[in-house]
Amino acid sequence: MPIPFARRTAWNLTTNRYTQALEAHRLAGKALLDLTASNPTTVGIQYREELLLPALANREGLQYEPEAKGLRSARKSVVEYYAERGSSLEADELILTTSTSEAYSYVFRLLCDPGDVVLVPTPSYPLFDLLADIQDVRLSRYELVYDHGWQLDFTSLRSAIELVTAAGLRCRAVLVVHPNNPTGSYVKPNESVELNRFCAENGLAIIADEVFLDYNLSPEKQLTFSENRETLTFTLSGLSKISALPQMKVAWVAVSGPQKTDALARLEVIADTYLSMNAPVQLAAATLLAQRQNIQPSLLDRVRMNLVELDGQLAEQKASQRLQVEGGWYAVLRVPVTRSDEDLAIDLLRRALVLVHPGHFYDFPSDGYLILSLLTPSAEFREGARRVFELLKSAE
Repeated sequence: MPIPFARRTAWNLTTNRYTQALEAHRLAGKALLDLTASNPTTVGIQYREELLLPALANREGLQYEPEAKGLRSARKSVVEYYAERGSSLEADELILTTSTSEAYSYVFRLLCDPGDVVLVPTPSYPLFDLLADIQDVRLSRYELVYDHGWQLDFTSLRSAIELVTAAGLRCRAVLVVHPNNPTGSYVKPNESVELNRFCAENGLAIIADEVFLDYNLSPEKQLTFSENRETLTFTLSGLSKISALPQMKVAWVAVSGPQKTDALARLEVIADTYLSMNAPVQLAAATLLAQRQNIQPSLLDRVRMNLVELDGQLAEQKASQRLQVEGGWYAVLRVPVTRSDEDLAIDLLRRALVLVHPGHFYDFPSDGYLILSLLTPSAEFREGARRVFELLKSAE
């Protein structure tokens, strides 16, 4: 008799048409211009090996001295990072984790009983569904709307919680991505005020994902949610984006606001149960974080250069437009709807040998959106964008 698996893992594991087309292309060994690049270690950015590698060889890493919250020295380096942003975060307000995905797991476990609901934005990163499923958490979506820039739709937020309540379920938190992936939109100060008011009225915590916080392309200084004192707030980030080191597993949860002390005590028990952080990378945390001073300017130069190139090519045609982006590594193109976004992405792959992401990967509510990575090496990006617009023009 077959052994049954947990219902939470009953995902649709069928390969979608886009992935099938990509696998077939790769098996054929054809060249490809990748405008979906998300791994900074593979796009030609120079790392300071002479500083990074010795930091990982610290002899103290041979000793086992577990700290549930993470080594204090590592937490102090995170505090110093936030201090540069004017944040008064303290080391004891931090829990280190191996990744922001693990940080989500800790926070979901802290806030939610099985079947409880977290409100998440759309469009947004598709990983949230899996993270929620694994923790037996349900998601209800609220909208980001575009009107001369992206905005939180508070009418949608209120409708989402009304639907949750009407279904007899309990809503526990609002998740914000600051800046959002892939829209590149930050939560504005006035939106933060209204969000705090909304959470106070409904007994909700805030989960703020700030992994792209430093990649600010707008002239305004962007504040961190780690300074939010009005609502119980969990701010998530890590080295994956800050120092462009996704392979160096250091991330964290910063806790602020009412009930902070109780939340931290419970999170510490969760962290102590797993003790997932390894000593060598924690001992190297200060050096790894310091590398942001070298890496971020290079990445921001790349992103800005590719945006200028994209806008230059867009100026030569009228059918498509780039939506406003304030931060992060991605650009959203609004394109004519002549077919589904998936069909268009597959056509670009097969006919133009260019890889892009269709909008539905990020839960865009309708067709007519393509997502381009601005991390792609500039020469490759220039040619890839040219091919995208050439194919779109031929379809008019």
